[in-house]
Amino acid sequence: MTNAAMLRPAWTPLTIALMVLGFVVFWPLGLAMLAYIIWGDRLDGFKRDVNKATDDMFTGCKRARRGTHTRTGNVAFDDWREAELERLAEERRKLDEAREEFDEYIRELRRAKDQKEFDRFMAKRKKDRPVDIDPD
Repeated sequence: MTNAAMLRPAWTPLTIALMVLGFVVFWPLGLAMLAYIIWGDRLDGFKRDVNKATDDMFTGCKRARRGTHTRTGNVAFDDWREAELERLAEERRKLDEAREEFDEYIRELRRAKDQKEFDRFMAKRKKDRPVDIDPD
């Protein structure tokens, strides 16, 4: 049985012991454990509802920030701003590509270093291993 199975929102000996210990140590901990025992089975639905609500709220913020730039009325300025924003987006794409290339390079260096250390370990292990001599 795993710890996750033992610590479930039900009246098990472990949860009761943790609740009592929580009240002894610091009463809000005991109260939190009691709430977990009583309402813990509803936490998944609650988390899902909270995540959906915050995602919906921040999706509106992202859309407002990214997609709709208000026009100033000055066509030349608006055109310049759009061109600059596009240029910055292109620079960001280039930087992201460079970062990905560098990350790949670092992974390859680490892999080569690990391989070298492993080869050295295996060579030392072969050298240190006693040779089995058959008395026959």
